[in-house]
Amino acid sequence: MEEAARKGANIVLLQELFETPYFCQQERTEYLKLATTVEENPAVTFFQKLAKEKELVIPVSFYEKAGNTAFNSVAVIDADGSILGVYRKTHIPHSLLYEEKFYFTPGDTGFRAWKTKFGTIGVGICWDQWFPETARGMALQGAEILMYPTAIGSEMNETIDSMPHWRRCMQGHAAANIMPVIASNRIGTETDETSMTFYGSSFITDHTGELLQSADRENQTVLVQSFDLDEIEEYRRSWGVWRDRRPEMYGILTTHGK
Repeated sequence: MEEAARKGANIVLLQELFETPYFCQQERTEYLKLATTVEENPAVTFFQKLAKEKELVIPVSFYEKAGNTAFNSVAVIDADGSILGVYRKTHIPHSLLYEEKFYFTPGDTGFRAWKTKFGTIGVGICWDQWFPETARGMALQGAEILMYPTAIGSEMNETIDSMPHWRRCMQGHAAANIMPVIASNRIGTETDETSMTFYGSSFITDHTGELLQSADRENQTVLVQSFDLDEIEEYRRSWGVWRDRRPEMYGILTTHGK
């Protein structure tokens, strides 16, 4: 965080569930105890202080306890240290190595965008990034930048390398919504009876989906990129895709397959 601030960053995105190893590899009841409320979460409290000190906007991924259930959540902290709100992950995966439905209830917040000191940001979480509805939902709320904290790597089928597909999916969100996309992924190998190697490759696109900054698969990296959001907004408006939307024709998106 401090390195990013020294390099001139105003908004800093860390990875999904960065407080702990990715405990969702296994279904273990003792890991349910890791959940905390937003008020009690030590990472949220710590980064509130840092945000105010360094004048940073920080989306903080955490395991949220809410009543008798729990969510995979992000608290969005503004540059004065205040919490603007919480987004709860909408799409919850469940497969070998990604046993998230054991730990998380599907989010109930809907897609959100927050007007911060340095622009309006939308934050999805990992598996959300595979769904174009997430990106469009955030864009419709006024987002100017789309951000995805992520934990993705090894697949049980070792012949599959999903990294290029993962990137191209989000590059498409940038191009279709005409706004930058930032993804921050974990690195390293974590072992918990099973073993996962996260493939890093964090990146930043421009508003057309072009890759501007890219990390490798193995090394901790700080990527910094500047954008003129007013200029991008003008480009987005001139392109006409928002003017020419036909929401009345999109009912199939919510009715098909029910």
